[in-house]
This record gives sequence, C-alpha cells and structure tokens, in this order.
Amino acid sequence: MDKVRWGIIGVGNVCEKKSGPAFYKIDHSELVAVMRRDVTKVKDFATRHKVQKYYTDADQLINDSDVDIVYVATPPDSHKEYAIRTLKAGKPVYVEKPMAMNYAECLQMVKVAEETSQRLFVAHYRRALPYFLKVKELLDSNIIGKILAVDVKYFRPANISDMDIHKQSWRLKKDIAGDGYFFDLAPHTLDILDFLLGEIDEAKGYTQNQGGYYSVSDTISAIMNFESGVTGTGQWCFVSSQQARQDTIVIQGLEGYIRFNTFDFRPISLITSRGTELFQPEQPEHIQQPLIQTIVDQLRGVGICPSTGISGARTSKVMDMITGII
Repeated sequence: MDKVRWGIIGVGNVCEKKSGPAFYKIDHSELVAVMRRDVTKVKDFATRHKVQKYYTDADQLINDSDVDIVYVATPPDSHKEYAIRTLKAGKPVYVEKPMAMNYAECLQMVKVAEETSQRLFVAHYRRALPYFLKVKELLDSNIIGKILAVDVKYFRPANISDMDIHKQSWRLKKDIAGDGYFFDLAPHTLDILDFLLGEIDEAKGYTQNQGGYYSVSDTISAIMNFESGVTGTGQWCFVSSQQARQDTIVIQGLEGYIRFNTFDFRPISLITSRGTELFQPEQPEHIQQPLIQTIVDQLRGVGICPSTGISGARTSKVMDMITGII
C-alpha cells in the first residue's frame, strides 16, 4: 500500500498535538476520518485539522471503506471494545496506553488480533523516541558494563483539580481508568524498561492513598525482577510536596550508571570513571510521530513497529502484579 489511511476514535486532548497531526504530516500517511460523540467538538477538530469525514458513531468510522487502520484514543475502559470491533472488521488497530483496563483484557485483544490476522499496536511511543534510543545505544555499547539494577522515582504534587471531587479527571475514576495516575503514567516507564532491559518476569508492590483527595491510589512502591537477572525498584507518589518533585530512572552497571527521565527529558547523564557525559537528543514536535511512522512503515512492508499488543500486554501484566490484581 502506498498510503495508509487513518481513522481516529476519540479526538480529545491527546490528539491535538501529541498524536493527531502526525497522521497527516508523515510520509505515506493520511488522516481521513475522526469520531467523537459530541458533534460540535468532532466537527471542530475535523475543521481545524482539515479532516474530510467526521462521525459521532464509532461503527460508522470502523466500517468506512476509506479507513485502513483505526487509532483508539478513548479512555481505557473502552479500549478493548473498540479494538476488538475494529479487528473483527478486518482492520489493524493502534490503541492508546494503558492498552486496556487490565492484563486479562489485553490477552483478549491479542487473541482476537491473532484470530483475525490483524496487527495490534500500542501507543508506547517512547520506544521510538531519539531520547530513549540514545539510552538503548549506550546500554548496548556496554559502556557501563554488566547491568545490575534499575531504580525509578516519580514524585509530583497533587493538581488543584485533584482536590475538588467535582473537577477531578476521569483518570481518577477507577471504573474508567483503573487505579489512578499510576495506571495513566507508570505504563510509560514500565514499558521503556521492558524495551531497554528486557521482560519483567516478577513484580510486587504496595499501594496507598495518602492524600485522601480521591478513592484510588496515590502512592505506590514496587520491586521488580527482570528475566535477565536485573533487579528493580520503583516509587510513584502523586501527592508529594513541590520540593520533593522528581522524575528519574537510574540504571546501574558494574562500570558506571545512566540517569535519565520518563517525562522531563532532561539531558541523559552517563557517569563512569571517565567522568560525566551529557546527551540531549532533539524531541519531535509531535511526540508520537516517530512511532506512528514505524506503524506506517510496517503496514507498507518496509519496517517494523517496536510496540505491539504482545509487548503492551506485558506492561499491563506488570502493573497488575504491582497493584495486586494478579
């Protein structure tokens, strides 16, 4: 296929800059249809992004003969439903993270993809970003020697809206998004660790609600073991003080360590006996664009996407292990 034609279900905030424009800016790709239940909002999005077709019914978009692949950008509670409907309609799917509400739902999606012989991709877009590819390059060069351990810390203060039950994000509704901000943000970190260090085969954790602003967890601690023998620890807190704000991943090796971030994209630090070296790869304007390009390339038979339903399901499994779902 010369051009991949996209349809989007759920054109909310994530589609404005992070993903949406990439579909019509990259080579051999076109955004032909969008869907949102609110007709005023979907028409507005279509007008501003110059998309010819817009729908308020997901099935109309899924069954549009001009749509080759569907991007599911809705909250997690509907990922499985829309993905499976699209796969059964004979079309590949690109689904937002977290892949689904839990590991069991992910397995159902993977099973349908296999049964329908359709591709299933997940928006763990850090796998294709130059920033994390540089970290992988450093690790693969063996510059810090044998990898021993990884430590993750993500602390941030509560948002003002978190403190008002009438203004809280859908991300804090357990039946819509799972166990709070951990399910929204930790997948990025856990998936990139899978990409950099290999599969996590065991994880345990403790979850607490320390702030009392909402019913889901706001403080999580975890220990992890990788198939390679690397051990890991992680702490996430979404009600910390401003002074405690932190976003760090530290990978320790026998001959040094690498420090970088999941979200802040501060310079990558390589610390060895030779001293400290800093690396700052350029960020794309649309953060999902590099991964979307790999999807287009794979569908055209000229490349491979590094983020699939199988890898996405692994990340959901780790989250379920940490939070005690499995």
